[in-house]
Amino acid sequence: MTELLYLEDSYLKEFEATVLEVNSDKYVVLDKTALYATGGGQPHDTGKLINEGKEFNVVFVGKFGGKISHEVDKPGLKKGDRVKGILDWNRRYKFMRSHTAAHIVSTVIHNETGALITGNQISEDKVRVDFNLEKFDRDAFQKYLDKANEVIQKNLKTKTYVLDRDEAMKDPNLFKLAKTFPEDIKKIRIVEIGDFDKQADGGTHVKETKEIGKLELIKLENKGKNNRRMYYRLVDS
Repeated sequence: MTELLYLEDSYLKEFEATVLEVNSDKYVVLDKTALYATGGGQPHDTGKLINEGKEFNVVFVGKFGGKISHEVDKPGLKKGDRVKGILDWNRRYKFMRSHTAAHIVSTVIHNETGALITGNQISEDKVRVDFNLEKFDRDAFQKYLDKANEVIQKNLKTKTYVLDRDEAMKDPNLFKLAKTFPEDIKKIRIVEIGDFDKQADGGTHVKETKEIGKLELIKLENKGKNNRRMYYRLVDS
């Protein structure tokens, strides 16, 4: 089982690890990693693994069969090798800012309308969020984003901790997603943003909301009955 270092410290830019497996000369499983695997709407990290002066670019990180697999751009690593991992920090940090922002936006809309998230995707240039919202009011969405920006400027601190599943399930406000939380997850990580929001989440986040910057609405889409889509981006404040 790979130790997920980013769950404890999202700001970790480098780490050392041992290769546990190498499949098809390019899919590398490590005993620990700070590289985030695609999931929860947050894209995978990129970076490199260094062994004895040789660099292997990590082009994809994913979860397969319960294992975290790092796809590298060339063969050469083998089981037992010690490697130094280095993240593409600019990419990761943008995703951290975007992910914390997504929690704030979803909570603003949930508080105002009761809507839950039906889909979300973070990318390097924008964030997409879908809501199961009956009314499609373009002016209201701009107001929601304005409120999110007000929360961001309060510079709330974030923190993470873990709850037993039974305890977490007692608080429905921890779950802003419309889909059911997987039954096989017995320990649930909580991300708390000041006194504004608490959500179950496995992604990476900033320490203080002012790191996010400002959110700017790009466009809105009506995706059918009770399905509204919003795109927004980060801008430096």
